[in-house]
Amino acid sequence: MIDSTAIVSKQTNIGNNVQIGAYSIIHDNVTIGENTIIGAYCEIGITTGLAKNSSLLIGANSVIRSKAVIYIGSDIGAELVTGHDITIRENSKIGNAVQLGNRTDVQGDCIVGNYTKMHADVHIGKMSKIGNYCWLFPEVLLTNDPTPPSNDLFGVTIEDYVVVAAKSLLMPGITLKKDSVIAAGSVVNIDVLEGKLAQGSPAKIICNANVLRLKT
Repeated sequence: MIDSTAIVSKQTNIGNNVQIGAYSIIHDNVTIGENTIIGAYCEIGITTGLAKNSSLLIGANSVIRSKAVIYIGSDIGAELVTGHDITIRENSKIGNAVQLGNRTDVQGDCIVGNYTKMHADVHIGKMSKIGNYCWLFPEVLLTNDPTPPSNDLFGVTIEDYVVVAAKSLLMPGITLKKDSVIAAGSVVNIDVLEGKLAQGSPAKIICNANVLRLKT
């Protein structure tokens, strides 16, 4: 069902049982998979000269809540679930079953793996790479410019199964290896080894992250 106040380009490919809410705008060359719900006041497929291609794919069974803004040039997998006021910029590749909390901002040229979850107010800087089954808590910030303001951008790399706790700041170019954990409020300017817990400002590796696992 498409609300009568929505504006939908004729140059779109909309799957079966898609819902588009009031006052939303769907631009040219957007493909929306079946059973997807797009809330009110969204703008999907905004054009930009930074996009490497002129199409946008949103996978089936997605839920995109009100005031979302998604640019052209990205490939988004099935079962995306967003909060309100999220942004996804151009040239981003988003996996299946990703969750983006309210006001999350995914900048251009980013990769996000399958089943990764982000809480509210997470900022994913341009050129970031995030793996599968990661969990980013509220107000996590991934930066990319070591000498601001400049065009020398180095995105953060987060491997699979990483947890980054609330209000952590990740500095340009660092890598968080598989199964690592970043404690809340940390400022991370070093690579964190696989399976390690880092904490502090500046962050230091404290111990093995498996000490956090509940005993049964």
